[in-house]
Amino acid sequence: MVGHFQEFEDEYLETLYEFHESEPGGMVKTGVLAKRLGVSPASATEMVQRLSKRGYVSYTPYKGVLLTAYGLEHGQRMKRRHRLAEVMLERLPFNGNAHATACRLEHAIDDDLEVALSRWLGYPETDPSGRPIPPAAGEVAERLTTVWPTTQRAASALQAGESGLIVAMAQSEALAGLGIAPGALLECTESGYAVDGAKVLLSDALLDTMVVNVSG
Repeated sequence: MVGHFQEFEDEYLETLYEFHESEPGGMVKTGVLAKRLGVSPASATEMVQRLSKRGYVSYTPYKGVLLTAYGLEHGQRMKRRHRLAEVMLERLPFNGNAHATACRLEHAIDDDLEVALSRWLGYPETDPSGRPIPPAAGEVAERLTTVWPTTQRAASALQAGESGLIVAMAQSEALAGLGIAPGALLECTESGYAVDGAKVLLSDALLDTMVVNVSG
């Protein structure tokens, strides 16, 4: 299990990655970092010094902090997992605070779950706010490219000519009204969708709430 101190480190690196997104290669003053994180400048400086000793950042007193290649990879990974979690929460759908919940979930997502989420969500490129989801890196990127151990994906990712059994779906009056339930066969055709052979009209929003096990 990830310890609380590790979570603090993750938050710092993820926040520094956000600065990198807006200004790649730019130095971030510890006072600015502290304000973004809602901590005291002294606390931010102490953590930055710790991260510097561990090789995550390059720190120059009175000038600022910059992610190393190692720190950039870690911060990118955390931001990717956070935004994947936000997409997942939107698809459920989830009525709570998606950002705060994603902040907690990102620390629990390991490589295996990141791979599974990426595939299930249909390889999303942006989060619900339209911000880009950073690309996968390292072993995760390799697995997403070369390994496909599961046939489950979001129904919205079905291509024309594909079909699959519905294995999970959100509770929805609209789906219930159409008689759609887990175990039904969903088919994607050039003209639309069919469930157990009967044509149905399904919006993208409804398709996003269903997971199908694609037929071989």
